[in-house]
Amino acid sequence: MPPAHHLIKDAEKPTVLIIGAGLAGAMLAILLEKANVPYILFERATEVKTLGAAIYLGPNVAAVLKQIGVYDEFISKSILCNSINVFNENRQSSFVMDFSEFGVLGGFDGYLLPRSVLYDIFLNQIPPEKIRWGKKVLSLMQNANGVMIRFSDGSTVDGDILVGADGAYSGVRQSMYKQLAKAGKLPDSDAEGLPYSCACLVGQTLPLDPEKFRELKDPVCHFDNILAQDRPYSWATFTTKDNIMCWQVNQYLDRTSSKTNDSFRNSEWGSEAAEAMCKEVRDFPIVGGDGTLTLGDLIDNTPKERISKVMLEVKVFDTWHYGRTVLIGDACHKINPAGGQGGITAIHDAIALANWINTLTSTSIDDIKTIFKEYKAERFEPAKAAFTHGQGMGQVSARTMSARLTRFITKNMPRWLWRMILVKNAANRPQVSFLPLIEDKGTVKPQDQPSLRKTLEILRAREEAAKADETGLATAM
Repeated sequence: MPPAHHLIKDAEKPTVLIIGAGLAGAMLAILLEKANVPYILFERATEVKTLGAAIYLGPNVAAVLKQIGVYDEFISKSILCNSINVFNENRQSSFVMDFSEFGVLGGFDGYLLPRSVLYDIFLNQIPPEKIRWGKKVLSLMQNANGVMIRFSDGSTVDGDILVGADGAYSGVRQSMYKQLAKAGKLPDSDAEGLPYSCACLVGQTLPLDPEKFRELKDPVCHFDNILAQDRPYSWATFTTKDNIMCWQVNQYLDRTSSKTNDSFRNSEWGSEAAEAMCKEVRDFPIVGGDGTLTLGDLIDNTPKERISKVMLEVKVFDTWHYGRTVLIGDACHKINPAGGQGGITAIHDAIALANWINTLTSTSIDDIKTIFKEYKAERFEPAKAAFTHGQGMGQVSARTMSARLTRFITKNMPRWLWRMILVKNAANRPQVSFLPLIEDKGTVKPQDQPSLRKTLEILRAREEAAKADETGLATAM
């Protein structure tokens, strides 16, 4: 048995307040529900919004999706995705990024689906009475005894742990950083704003005619990325289930256009800011069909409420927790979506944090600080690696000289080097310690997951202690 751990004692589980019902917040809520940890999930929106383009998930999250019982539903609503096809504006193939071996290395194939579909799958796992809609955070107070949140509607709520999962412009992070700044503990790097150099337009169509969009007949995803020659844009289309296509347009900003777009930075995802950009890009060519299709063919089949324009901010913050407050997902690291790591990284945050919250047996602030340190120690370096990967993949589509060099290297990359990249990525396959572990079938050994290894030791030690108590009681009787 491992040496006694200070968290091995009688259980008194804390109440967790989660702000933000995006992928990170929803996954954490699901895991806490499975662990029987009391929680409430708060979301500033008044209803579910079907925004965003597509999301790719593979062996990095397959095991935890199996653990929470949604993997089969995920597969049924997804389409197999094995490559990214890169084209020029003449619809001519430039090169292919083939990651079909990823499934063998990691034990599970990769699939793509609309982000909104994945979101619905997650939300359906959370009891409706544990989600509070229309709750915008105004302020937070915390001390040794607990944390209190005040909302814009005048209501307040008390808890033991506050989790900020409320996105890139996190109100929780801003309130926490104000407290840190007042105490003289906020690093200069965290006082700086979120840098950005790209505007992104995304959409999800209604079901399309597969005779016109013939790629929809293929059971494997067509992930097509087009790079412009003389204009600061790249755009991508993704085929998904049910004859639906997702699409995305990136506009690479210079200093002038960055100022022009600045008014959109703090706005929520919505269609209002997108209309002008839709007009600018509707004539851009896309691959498929009879060879004459354009983005306009997709835009015209996409309801306005499914189109949104956002800024692609990128940053990994240095401060992830303070007192009883902790950040996950985009609230502490905003990653370029080109690398396909943003959603995966957010889910991994939720896994690590849930593993540690489940071990808490008191509401002591010292114990809470201890698990927050463990959580950040595990997740900070992977978040920085995902950030670097996203920046690198973003260079495949960007227009700088370094981006041209990146494309040349990618196009001419030796097979052994590409496989090395896939192997490193496939090794990151975390699980939660409080649900039955999933048999690993990958040919690449999973990398060490401290929160799984350490919390399994704690949970098993508790089981042994409980059995010893039962044996002692039976002997005494």
